[in-house]
Amino acid sequence: VYNLSMRTLVLGGTVFLSAAVAAEFISRGHDVTCIARGQSGVVPPGARLIVVNRASGQSAYAQAKGDWDVVVDVSWEPSFVQDALSALADRASHWTYVSSCSVYADQGSGALDETADVLSPLETGSPTSLETYGQSKVACENFCLTALNSRLHICRPGLIGGPGDPSDRFGYWPARFARYPDDDVIVPNDAEAPTQTIDVRDLADWIVTAAEAKIAGTMNAVGEQRTLGEVIAASQKVSGHKGNLVPVDEDWLLEHGVSGWAGPESLPLWIPRASGFDLFSRRSAARAIGNGLSLRPLQDTLEATLEFERRTGVRRERRAGLSQDNEYSLLTEWFTTR
Repeated sequence: VYNLSMRTLVLGGTVFLSAAVAAEFISRGHDVTCIARGQSGVVPPGARLIVVNRASGQSAYAQAKGDWDVVVDVSWEPSFVQDALSALADRASHWTYVSSCSVYADQGSGALDETADVLSPLETGSPTSLETYGQSKVACENFCLTALNSRLHICRPGLIGGPGDPSDRFGYWPARFARYPDDDVIVPNDAEAPTQTIDVRDLADWIVTAAEAKIAGTMNAVGEQRTLGEVIAASQKVSGHKGNLVPVDEDWLLEHGVSGWAGPESLPLWIPRASGFDLFSRRSAARAIGNGLSLRPLQDTLEATLEFERRTGVRRERRAGLSQDNEYSLLTEWFTTR
């Protein structure tokens, strides 16, 4: 058991994963400082906040004085990562960079572990966007490797879910079933499609455990591989839904403007076969599990997620999933044309 308090700097600390990481460090008795704009949320109780915009360059870290046992960075903006390294790398005993499985070049075939090839890094000075997210993360990884080498843990999560998820992806299914418990609900007609979600609490726990043990290297931190049908059925059960599932064919969904994975008018977690991206939900976490990553049961994640969804409102406007009006229209057209 690790007993000594570590001086910990979290670059972030106010939203979802970085907030969960800061809270986990605090729960284990570590001294935690967060650097953030303070506009997206508050830091966990017990953490200190340095209010600053990282876009201001190396000067953003002027108040982070002294040496640090641990620094954790989740940014995907290469200039932010580079400036943080320039200001802090020489004063950090251990550094965790939270990357992503989006760095892998081939999401349709090839190796499932960390040996798979990655994308080319985003060129220095190029603007970042969601389209260049994977390349941006590769650039950030490379900066970290150059500056830190054996003091670096590169953590590559896949889809992150659980309570507090601002993307609204994983929570869509339990919330949809809870919204109207007797409704028909559209689901993709592909129950065997792969899906893989890591609970944010398990990921935060692993990041802190690895930091305490000064574990270095690159490791995928992903959830257990499941089928979409398993997750949907478990979501339906935990929500007490009694209505019917309506499996709809992929081609029909895509033709009617329903996308997979995330975003408005989507069916979250579903990766259409036509996309060639199903390997994203088949990544191996064997190396991380061998070093201490522990994954809780799906039921636990769903129950906590549903509790969060009920608190925030299962009928609220969401960032991901089908809107109620559109789902009703789609159901009507589907049944009419069958």
